[in-house]
Amino acid sequence: MKRNPSNRLLIVAALASLIWAGCSKTEDKPQQPAPPKPATPAKPTPAQAPAAPVQKAVSSATRSNQLDFARRTDPFKPYAPVLATPQPKAGEAPVVRPREDVLPIQSFETSKFKVSGIIAGLKENRALIIDPTGKGYVVQTGMQLGSGNGRITRITANSVEVVETFKGDRGKIHKRTIVLTLAKKR
Repeated sequence: MKRNPSNRLLIVAALASLIWAGCSKTEDKPQQPAPPKPATPAKPTPAQAPAAPVQKAVSSATRSNQLDFARRTDPFKPYAPVLATPQPKAGEAPVVRPREDVLPIQSFETSKFKVSGIIAGLKENRALIIDPTGKGYVVQTGMQLGSGNGRITRITANSVEVVETFKGDRGKIHKRTIVLTLAKKR
């Protein structure tokens, strides 16, 4: 295919005109600011009173830029009212009230749970406990279990011991130990 030399000449002329237009050295001269007018200070006459101070007092500053938080609600304030818990008197045991936000593992009696498996030999022994509905929980020593404020005290190779604390009829605190044993293999 043969190229026409006039096409090359046209392309070179276009590039040369672009380069020549872009490389011109004409710069706009920045405008010089107007010279500041000299301020003539007014000299007070001896008969006049002294002039007011130049700086305004801080208390008389306009408050248009400041926000007024008096009518705004606190975003960190809880919606539910905080109830004060009564402090027990000297010699009395603290009153344990039933909580409304109990876990599902704390909503059944301790004797209704079944031990399905025990993992021994780690840092702490763990046990798989199944509640009456069939849901399983992996528990370890110190966790709460059952509706009677039970706490797991010991996990052995074949049983889980739970200690429940409750208040007797005369106000004395009693402890009851419940042992949940692992089912034997068939």
